[in-house]
Amino acid sequence: MSRFQRLLAWVRPPRQLSVTRLGWVYLVLTGGVGLGALNTGNNLLYLMLGLLLAVIVLSGVLSERALRDVRVRRLVPDGAFAGETFPLRYEVRREAGTAFALLLEERTAGLVARAFVPLVTMAEPVVVRADAVAKRRGPLRLGRMRVSTLFPLGLFEKSREFTLEDVLVVFPKKGFACEPDADVHGETRGDAGNPRHRDGTGDLLGLKELSPQEDARRVHWKKSAAVGKLLKTEHEREDRRQYTLSVDAKLSPDALDRACEEVAAMTRLLIGRGHEVGLEAGRRRLRPGAGLGQERRVLTALAWVGFDEGTRP
Repeated sequence: MSRFQRLLAWVRPPRQLSVTRLGWVYLVLTGGVGLGALNTGNNLLYLMLGLLLAVIVLSGVLSERALRDVRVRRLVPDGAFAGETFPLRYEVRREAGTAFALLLEERTAGLVARAFVPLVTMAEPVVVRADAVAKRRGPLRLGRMRVSTLFPLGLFEKSREFTLEDVLVVFPKKGFACEPDADVHGETRGDAGNPRHRDGTGDLLGLKELSPQEDARRVHWKKSAAVGKLLKTEHEREDRRQYTLSVDAKLSPDALDRACEEVAAMTRLLIGRGHEVGLEAGRRRLRPGAGLGQERRVLTALAWVGFDEGTRP
């Protein structure tokens, strides 16, 4: 935290108080009763004024007790896609007493998240979920969050802020439609065309009797009916290729985000077809690999492109 941020945190009041619409109606009513009591000297109006003022004091005391001993911990997921809703969870606990009707809100620019906690006691922490949305790709450094309550009567909203340092990795936005160019081929891996490599999705090799507990979706029903037993089709395994995708980290922020979205979509497509994908992006190098784990590694590397090189704040 910088010196300016520490100074700002020091001068910021520990609580913020705002009046709701119902609260303004209540205050106007209280002022009217007060003016009527002063002008008429009616003891009943003074009694009503005292009751109305006592409710305001009671509201402030109870809302302060609800916020005083609250502790919040943010449970950050491994990653999220930009522009898509993802679950962001909070662990709320009390060191003493009970709190009612707490609203948790993120105060970090680029992230929208709100969660409601109806009740939390000191017996055990409560975990609540917020449907959050991160606006842009990159490592999002989370800081301040706000806890507020309308308890007990909804006349005033009292809030306090917490500083929780976390980092959320935001993957490139989904939705980019792409297809590998016909004249671009990766490095071939495996034995393409070898008849020993069966049960793939390539050319038809022949028919074989279906064994117990095998997938019945490959049964060739016409041939099975002709010979009187279940025959399955066998296909040749397609060759697996290696692709190394690249991203120029020196592009402008908008162009870089678009390039990362394209590479992420291409990675998802190639890995889904069984190929191996690697990445060259700025200082980051990933060897070609396959599977969902490799896709997650590529997405994480793409999220950091342009940030670890210092080209973006």
